[in-house]
Amino acid sequence: MARLPDPRGDGGSAVPGVNRRRLLTRAVPAAAVTLLSTAACSRADEPPRRTAPLAALVYRGPAALDGCPEAVASLLRRAPRAFTVKYVGPDEELPLTADTLADADLYAQPGGNDDVEGTWEELRGAAGAVRNWIHDGGLYLGFCMGGHLAAGDPGFDLLPGGTGAYISSPDASVHDGRDTVVAVTWRDKPRHMYFQDGPAFFLDEGAEASVLATYDNGTVAAVVTPYGKGRVGVVGPHPEADASWYADEGLRNPDGVRFDLGHDLVEQTVRGL
Repeated sequence: MARLPDPRGDGGSAVPGVNRRRLLTRAVPAAAVTLLSTAACSRADEPPRRTAPLAALVYRGPAALDGCPEAVASLLRRAPRAFTVKYVGPDEELPLTADTLADADLYAQPGGNDDVEGTWEELRGAAGAVRNWIHDGGLYLGFCMGGHLAAGDPGFDLLPGGTGAYISSPDASVHDGRDTVVAVTWRDKPRHMYFQDGPAFFLDEGAEASVLATYDNGTVAAVVTPYGKGRVGVVGPHPEADASWYADEGLRNPDGVRFDLGHDLVEQTVRGL
């Protein structure tokens, strides 16, 4: 699928009518996994925040769908903390390599299509560089497909546990791959988020992690975990979805179109910088 240029030039809304969010379907692992209770990240022991803008790289290419990279870039540009954002990918000025990552603070993997094996083939060559960079202190953000690929087999293998399709989990409120709005509990408060067949996260028992949000059946919808000296923040729904996403599918978010949940995920992932 050919990538469309961002009509606003600022990483904002994609062209209406483009089907850009046909994401990943995977089965929930058969083994039961004990989930951590939701916990807010404490800031009591944090050093002073860095005042210079953080350098973010957002993947754009065959492993993402039209509009998804631009929405993630827009979320970062609108964040309370200052970011400079550049795209990386096979057709971009910057390739996804160790040299490119060396100048960045954060790498974001946006939503993709439903061909997980094919998507991973597009990224496999850079997997070692991404993994090593995060282990040495880099930051990873994964949205929907990017959340699936934070796990392993196939994926970057960054999470203490695995992923599965929320729609296949017991007592899920959505049972198919349609674009919709799901209820979540974010930091103990009820909220709603744009959703299209995103993952739930199944953490190893005793894993070090801060669960930011759960779906209505209690499975994990957003979590931040350490990986070596770096951190990994992942989310199954789409906190980056702007008004055009809802309009394209005839959907309404009862909370309104807001970006505070996405910004919370970003802040907890970059916490301490």
